[in-house]
Amino acid sequence: MYYVVTGAAGFIGSNLVKALNERGENNIIAVDNLKSADKFRNLADCDIADYMDKEEFIEQLANGYFDGLLSAVLHQGACSDTMETDGRYMMQNNYRYSLELLDYCQEEEVPFLYASSASVYGAGPVFKESREHESPLNVYAYSKFLFDQVVRRRWRKRSAQIVGLRYFNVYGPREQHKGRMASVAFHFFNQFRADGYVKLFEGCDGYENGGQLRDFVSVEDVAKVNMHFLSNPGKSGIFNLGTGRAQSFNDVAVAVINTLRAEQGEGALTLEQIQQQQLLRYIPFPEQLKGKYQSYTQADMADLRAVGGYEAPFLDVAQGVERYVTHLRGREQA
Repeated sequence: MYYVVTGAAGFIGSNLVKALNERGENNIIAVDNLKSADKFRNLADCDIADYMDKEEFIEQLANGYFDGLLSAVLHQGACSDTMETDGRYMMQNNYRYSLELLDYCQEEEVPFLYASSASVYGAGPVFKESREHESPLNVYAYSKFLFDQVVRRRWRKRSAQIVGLRYFNVYGPREQHKGRMASVAFHFFNQFRADGYVKLFEGCDGYENGGQLRDFVSVEDVAKVNMHFLSNPGKSGIFNLGTGRAQSFNDVAVAVINTLRAEQGEGALTLEQIQQQQLLRYIPFPEQLKGKYQSYTQADMADLRAVGGYEAPFLDVAQGVERYVTHLRGREQA
């Protein structure tokens, strides 16, 4: 029996492959599109049974090659570029592809865990897994939103576990290939190492400079939640996956800067001290993001805790970013 991870060479997908390995699973079919070939590095320290291109996998699935052979599908494959303007591509890649996998898993009674997104909530301010709070601001968010609606319509007739996880702002190892779509923690680390300071957007929507608030969640916790549901196949639902805490971009910058300073034997600084020393500088807010930007997100975690049964604590920004920066420094020194 095999586990299938789509988007397996990507950020979250490769972390899930590694998490499966840590559970003793290596019968894993890694599915991805390696048009960006450098993503292979995310799987270099993982054990898999086979790699398949996305198109080959869909063809084999339709031909019945995997019938009776799958333990679960962890579907992370998607175009995650929120600035993508080709709506036809986005809907085919994110919506139709997901629909094909859902249909197959339900026909074969295979557990299906998939990546949704907190972007479905749009400008908020309530982040609860309920239709009245959902208002996507771009076609990426709409592709995720629409698939969630299909899942809801089919809910009562499901034949196997279905879990949709609405990822909030995920950061952590194996995201280096994402370029501008990588987390702010990753960009802050590289900026500070290269220039000695970090750049952040000026304030918008009534927030002070760098004061916009997001629910930043470590990919370590994302992997743990996915593994929790694999261990509990009787639990299904669409769940937020954040920390339940909104923290500012300034908080992330402070965590990155102070972790790097500590490695040099320098003491921690407050935000005010960092600003005074110009270790944190603010740049104009981009015009193209105005009206399409979430200035505040904070996951309502009640359903994940109560319905999903997940009880473990989540890393906050100070804890998670420190671990991540230490990991990045280790890669530099390897």
